[in-house]
Amino acid sequence: MSTSEHTKKVFTLNTGDKIPAVGLGTWQSKPNEVREAVKAALLAGYRHIDTTKGRWTSALAYANEKEVGDGIRDSGVPREQIWITTKLDNTWHHRVEDGINSSLASLGVDYVDLYLVHWPSSTDPNDKKKHLPDWDFIKTWEEMQKLPATGKVRNIGVSNFGIKNLEILLNAPTTKIIPAVNQIELHPNNPSPKLVAYNTSKGIHSTGYSCLGSTNSPLYRDPVLLKIAENKGKTPQQVLLVWGLQKGWSVIPKSVNKERIEKNFQLDGWDLTPEELEQLSNLKDRFKVCDDDWLPVKVFFGDDE
Repeated sequence: MSTSEHTKKVFTLNTGDKIPAVGLGTWQSKPNEVREAVKAALLAGYRHIDTTKGRWTSALAYANEKEVGDGIRDSGVPREQIWITTKLDNTWHHRVEDGINSSLASLGVDYVDLYLVHWPSSTDPNDKKKHLPDWDFIKTWEEMQKLPATGKVRNIGVSNFGIKNLEILLNAPTTKIIPAVNQIELHPNNPSPKLVAYNTSKGIHSTGYSCLGSTNSPLYRDPVLLKIAENKGKTPQQVLLVWGLQKGWSVIPKSVNKERIEKNFQLDGWDLTPEELEQLSNLKDRFKVCDDDWLPVKVFFGDDE
């Protein structure tokens, strides 16, 4: 029996801060579900909560953020023991300071551990089919770089940045801080090995979202995954999470079901073998949960596989 303690694992970022390897994702959860989910997760032992304002609204203060803050307080777990990640929405790229101030107010906390540029798209808040004519993510990052000095943000990073856009960002003369994290879609049907390797080569930690695929995911019909789960006596979800952790990235499975939240955290004491890791890394099917066709600019170029 392995003695792996995946749920206690942390990854050290390029800032020296340590991000817990397993977190709870809260994207697309319904009202009041998030509050209960966050409380359940923290009571189950999670110490990493990932939240967002929500991409489908123009309201700056929209979010799961308020419910996340309520759930944290409901749990009784001290703030300093919890890693909180939140994100700057696309329509607020030109108002970074307003964005973080709103998030802190909604969460009811003094700082967040990680603040991400959610998408490399500076969307016009008055017309979401358009890009702001005088702004881009290079300017957004200039503003993001000011935040750590304020004490409101411990680490800054990006999300949904492929190699092409990371190259643009890292080669910009105004870029003085390398993103601590790039949060990207990662599961065996979207493993993105080139992008993960690129992140690693630049000292950028990868966090995998949609790490369980998605609701009704084709992954859950995959015979290779199902066979490994059966052999291990584990759920397919548990296998997918340990696959990601052993591949070297943090995972933020989303669930609002208390039993599933607890099960997704039962990852200690076992590992996948090198052969099992290899099998899952080489599944033939490919699909993405999140595409870019809703954005005014293209951000995925198919070059990260």
